[in-house]
Amino acid sequence: MGTDNIFHKRKAKSAATLQRRAKKRDPYAKVLIVCEGQKTEPHYFNGLRNHYGLNTANVEVCGDCGSAPNSVLAYARQRYREEKDAGDAFDKVFCVFDKDAHPRYAEVMTAITAAKPSDVFVAINSVPCFEYWLLLHFTYSTKPYQPLPRNSTGNQVLSDLCGYMPHYKKGADDTFSELIGQLEHAKPNAERALREADINGTDNPSTRVHELVIYLQQINNQHQL
Repeated sequence: MGTDNIFHKRKAKSAATLQRRAKKRDPYAKVLIVCEGQKTEPHYFNGLRNHYGLNTANVEVCGDCGSAPNSVLAYARQRYREEKDAGDAFDKVFCVFDKDAHPRYAEVMTAITAAKPSDVFVAINSVPCFEYWLLLHFTYSTKPYQPLPRNSTGNQVLSDLCGYMPHYKKGADDTFSELIGQLEHAKPNAERALREADINGTDNPSTRVHELVIYLQQINNQHQL
């Protein structure tokens, strides 16, 4: 009898916790964004979330999971399981990472594509790096990046970006707000680059960051109704 009482108390406590969570959220999707970088990408998406007034209880941004794509996916799976087990699963889980020279990049891309449930996990990958997405705010370019002696592909993209943003620093917390005026220019550039990459049978360069941006903008539009 005592065991039954404990069980019912725990069940009631869990239900109450879920109710409190639901009250904190707005009536739109619950989203997890797991980023490879500790600062650059999380700052960018936090800036986007704040700009559109999205609820932090609905949109969680993480950047403390390690710098490799497999670390991003492992952390994303862990957080998804935690919330699902609590009865409050994420509707979408976005894994944001670069190709760079990560040896397990292709393996992670395949794993995300095959992830279950298949409509929840989404790869937001950039080739060679996130700064290519930022570059597309200023210009359309599909110049491929190849590693050079003492000059990585990431550094090459950074150099091209600094030609337009001389004061850009990785990890800056104001990148989104600084580029918001060019955001609607970057989105079609990214879509066009993806189409051209597909035609040419290469992913170098390309990015899917615009897909996450558009998704969050759509949430914002629903929020405003």
